[in-house]
Amino acid sequence: MENEAQIRLGVFIALFLIFAVIEVIVPRRPRTQTRQRRWFTNWAIIIIDSLTLRILAIAMPLLAVGAAIDAGRLGWGLFNHLDWPFWLETLLTVLLLDFAIWLQHLITHKIPILWRLHRVHHADRDIDVTTAIRFHPVEIALSMLLKIGLVYLLGPSAFAVILFEIILNGTAMFNHANIKLPLKLDAVVRKVLVTPDMHRVHHSDIREEHDSNYGFALSIWDRLFGTYIAQPQKGHDDMTIGLQWQDDRPSNLAWILALPFFRK
Repeated sequence: MENEAQIRLGVFIALFLIFAVIEVIVPRRPRTQTRQRRWFTNWAIIIIDSLTLRILAIAMPLLAVGAAIDAGRLGWGLFNHLDWPFWLETLLTVLLLDFAIWLQHLITHKIPILWRLHRVHHADRDIDVTTAIRFHPVEIALSMLLKIGLVYLLGPSAFAVILFEIILNGTAMFNHANIKLPLKLDAVVRKVLVTPDMHRVHHSDIREEHDSNYGFALSIWDRLFGTYIAQPQKGHDDMTIGLQWQDDRPSNLAWILALPFFRK
């Protein structure tokens, strides 16, 4: 799709700046580490992730959006065999892909080898807008392969895939942001979307809590499948973010990239 990359990048940068500014104005929690140290590591990871996807694109040039175009050309996928309204197919695409990402997230917590990769995300000792982009490059590559496979199965339009990617990235930055929402507003928003307070529970060092609230965009899946926890046991001000055994090393780029290979 023409200008797809520019559109996604523009929306990403705009939302990132908006949430970063709001974090400064109304922060939810004080930081345990300096912003400069963490942000250098987290931004370095996203650059490495982007390069990883570029390399993946050499072997599999279609990636998710291209897969949608290719599936349409070949007549593959469910929606390419149905004559449903465009808006309905788009809505179902967003819902089904969001559920798939929720399920993928749950699985990364349950399968040890995948948890080794995913704990790079959880090792961040603070949680803010940059945490949303902090994933090990191997996990990013595996997630993209999953999305490509789902796109070929569903056969959605390229527009629907782009819309989903924008929603996913935007809501991930929102619910990781260190933003203090009024409690009444939070209660309303979380009926549909995952809020910062809801997702912060997932980053607790308490195992029961970080095995809950897996959603990135819609909150319905956790409520539907019994993985929803409304608030952390210790409260948002006193809870500990990260992993139980960690120290300041997760802000070191080389250490965090090697984390999946450690035995802890």
